[in-house]
Amino acid sequence: MDKIQKLKQEKEYEQYVKQKTPRHNVWLDMIRAFVTGGSICLIGQVIYHYCQIRQLSSDDCSSWTSLILVLLSVILTGTGIYPRIAKWGGAGALVPITGFANSVAAPAIEYKKEGQVFGIGCKIFTIAGPVILYGIFTSWTLGLVYWLWSAVS
Repeated sequence: MDKIQKLKQEKEYEQYVKQKTPRHNVWLDMIRAFVTGGSICLIGQVIYHYCQIRQLSSDDCSSWTSLILVLLSVILTGTGIYPRIAKWGGAGALVPITGFANSVAAPAIEYKKEGQVFGIGCKIFTIAGPVILYGIFTSWTLGLVYWLWSAVS
């Protein structure tokens, strides 16, 4: 009797999990990510071409494009719009520069109420910190390998 009851509970729990687990339409998610990421890249391209029209150098166009995309991302994060875009567009909103700016701005906004030092200062790189750490470490390691390779040949 006890074994039958346990099996029944397991079956009920399995039904409960199936009911609560969100179902995803992979094709729709991919289309949304494509549209979101493509739109962000299109905005970046428009900014870049505008800078070219203003006859800025290629490096200046790239710098202004990056700066404006980061600024827009931080403003949209602060107003609560970027999280909605990310929820709808999924991975498409993680286009490197805007996604990174969002990952730095979001904790700063969230922990602002805890103060400048213990809130913003301690939590601002909660999400972006590992990216910075491993990016620097990988760059250093590859630089060392390149240097050793150059010294040998």
